[in-house]
Amino acid sequence: MFVLIVLAFSLAMAGGCSKKVSSTPAGTSAASSSPDAGGLSSAQLEAQRLAELQRQAIDKIGADRIYFAFDRSELSDQSRQVLAEKAELLKTHAALSLLIEGHCDERGTNEYNMALGERRARAAYEYLVLMGIASDRITIISYGEEYPAVPGSNEEAWAKNRRDEFKASVN
Repeated sequence: MFVLIVLAFSLAMAGGCSKKVSSTPAGTSAASSSPDAGGLSSAQLEAQRLAELQRQAIDKIGADRIYFAFDRSELSDQSRQVLAEKAELLKTHAALSLLIEGHCDERGTNEYNMALGERRARAAYEYLVLMGIASDRITIISYGEEYPAVPGSNEEAWAKNRRDEFKASVN
């Protein structure tokens, strides 16, 4: 009998302590329409959403490299297409800046490859500026042959090392 009384009392207390949610005129619950869902204001939630979109843009900008022919710094049609996609992301996310890294394969002197890496990075820079990206949002650097993407001394490796890489960040 004592157990039944304790059980009945526990159930009554649990039922009395349940959270009440009232309806708003729009038919949504008051809890979900409050300005601080999860303790955050709508401005904070919007800031989180924008930060996530920026993070995704940074990832997309860094994902695709462009490649160059041997001893060349001219952009291919495919490279222009990749750069146009990056330009659209940079236009959408005005708070982002971009670092363009120029790279070369191992052939040639260090000095020559540093200059060639710079010409490759500058080619991408100039194209992005032509696409409407402010020049003060873009920085270039040449690494020459110092950071190969693929080790090896063959045409397959060399082709992957003749590239520009892109690093976006928030200003």
